[in-house]
Amino acid sequence: MGVFDKAFIEGDNILELIPQRPPIVMVDAFYGMDDVCSYSGLTVQADNIFCEKGKLREPGLIEHTAQSAAARVGYACKHDNKPVPVGFIGGLKNFKINRLPLVNEKLCTTIKVEQEIMGVTLISSKTQVGDEVIAESEMKIFLKED
Repeated sequence: MGVFDKAFIEGDNILELIPQRPPIVMVDAFYGMDDVCSYSGLTVQADNIFCEKGKLREPGLIEHTAQSAAARVGYACKHDNKPVPVGFIGGLKNFKINRLPLVNEKLCTTIKVEQEIMGVTLISSKTQVGDEVIAESEMKIFLKED
């Protein structure tokens, strides 16, 4: 059984893990995490705010990556009975799109924590449709301190 076969959290329950709310919710499934990686997904819908001409556009892929990272933090916080923090994209580099995903395709995204230091998390991401890698990036994320 693969990591993306069965979601731990899906649908509207994903809102417990992320601070975003419709129409900007870009994750609809959370498949779990280990010490280094987390796994999330999104089935692209035609009414998605970032869809145009049957494809999820670049800003949607960036937001999906950021929310996938947020879901990781949210899941860990929920597990530890802590409030889910708000995060901000501090930098994006090496963003590579091999192709834009189509409506009804299921995105499967792996977030790998590369480094965490002084409230900044550096992640790398890989988004796939099936076995095809459609996007990769590195992102710097800052968490808002309460």
